[in-house]
Amino acid sequence: MLKTGHILLASHGTPGGRAADAVAVALCTPEAELFHLTVVPDLWRGMMGDDWLNNASTRDDYGRHVENELAREMEEHRRDVEAAVTERGARYRVRAVIGKPAACLIECAAEVRPDLVVIGSPRPRGSPGLRSRMAIDDLVKALAAPLLVVPYPR
Repeated sequence: MLKTGHILLASHGTPGGRAADAVAVALCTPEAELFHLTVVPDLWRGMMGDDWLNNASTRDDYGRHVENELAREMEEHRRDVEAAVTERGARYRVRAVIGKPAACLIECAAEVRPDLVVIGSPRPRGSPGLRSRMAIDDLVKALAAPLLVVPYPR
């Protein structure tokens, strides 16, 4: 039988991530704890648009705008997941990090030692949005817990 007392959910609010959220929340019992990891891919560090921003002040303003938008979206997503988890009577913890998605998930899993790790499947080709690839092979080799990959919503 699959243990789900301590679930690690890696999700960041995309449609695939929201599908993973729903499954992870559905697995929560009142005795469970869901640890929600949001990884901001490190490729965002270089997205300053230098080619069209012609002075340091404009670049800084744009950088703050991007950071604020990302923070707002992450906070909205965090509130949604936390509300769903606590509604089921489970405990909720959250962490946001910047880095390579698979490496960050592996590091977090080693620390929190979950019974189950839940992620969404990759975005289908042709779907709008940033494609920050998760290195599934690295996860399968490194995780000590079962990995549940939730299908992309159709």
